[in-house]
Amino acid sequence: MPSSPVPTACRVPIALGDRSYDIVIGSGLWHDAAAWQGLPRAATALMVSNPAVARLYALALREALAPHFKRILTLELPDGEAHKDWASLNLIFERLLSEGCDRKTVLFALGGGVVGDMTGFAAASYMRGVPFVQVPTTLLAQVDSSVGGKTAINHPLGKNMIGAFYQPLRVVCDLDTLDTLPDRELSAGLAEVIKYGPIADADFFDWIEAKLDALLARDRQALAHAVQRSCQIKAAVVAEDERENGLRAILNFGHTFGHAIEAGLGYGVWLHGEAVGCGMVLASELSVRLGLMPAAFAGRLRRLCERARLPVRAPDLGAERYLELMRIDKKSEGGELRFVLIEALGRATLRAVPDAEVRATLAAHLA
Repeated sequence: MPSSPVPTACRVPIALGDRSYDIVIGSGLWHDAAAWQGLPRAATALMVSNPAVARLYALALREALAPHFKRILTLELPDGEAHKDWASLNLIFERLLSEGCDRKTVLFALGGGVVGDMTGFAAASYMRGVPFVQVPTTLLAQVDSSVGGKTAINHPLGKNMIGAFYQPLRVVCDLDTLDTLPDRELSAGLAEVIKYGPIADADFFDWIEAKLDALLARDRQALAHAVQRSCQIKAAVVAEDERENGLRAILNFGHTFGHAIEAGLGYGVWLHGEAVGCGMVLASELSVRLGLMPAAFAGRLRRLCERARLPVRAPDLGAERYLELMRIDKKSEGGELRFVLIEALGRATLRAVPDAEVRATLAAHLA
């Protein structure tokens, strides 16, 4: 997965045969006709967003899309992970049906990971599949959730357990939207950026450590490289294993612990990226306990997450509650817990782990 210099605007392709598409990354993209060139023209487009994002960007996106559609509808969903559920999903279906939308209608997901996941799931399901475009406005969505075609909603018993693999036609990452991102959301997105170093690119991990202050300060060139390199790594993984039969599981580093934290605390108490950041710390400590990595690695990752203003101490849900929640994880098989672990900096592995080792890791972490 070779790295490459960051141009003013760039395209990262995802090679999936006749479902291939580009991730377009740059500033001022919404006003650049080339960013939208080649998308289908249709009678109707539906922009799905939330109130905070729509207030900032719905008009600008509407102006960008106006040459392509006779009618542009807007739907605002309730904001936050707590509303990533059947009720919110059904609002999309109700709007599509009430407006007489046909199978050529194009959905545009304008927002972060919650909006993107639900819009994609709705697109996969409505009339058995309509086209959609991801327009991510958070760092987390730009580097992770908008890329690769995973769509889902949450259930009280498990995160992202109900969904579909369904690829967008394009992902348009306008870096200008990161200027209005709350600091907490920026840090949450940095968790997913940090993830790519340990699992796939040791040099990128070094770069993140060196440039973290610039990233926190929203330096545009630093953010551009972080988004591009993250997307390059994810694109390569998805092209090789679209439906997570093997390699793609490495993208879930920190997520088994992280999803348990989210479900255990209640969705929305911690942001997804915050839970992933803490989950990576736990997964690194488990990697050390199993003899895969030296203790220095766990300390290094913890310090980086602390610098990124992410929580690094997990909530004490109780070991048995953690185990119960993690058995619902999609990587669990036959009740056996499997974790993405680091076996060398820049290389991850998926392994079954005995309950006793997980309990011991949690006990040491919470002590």
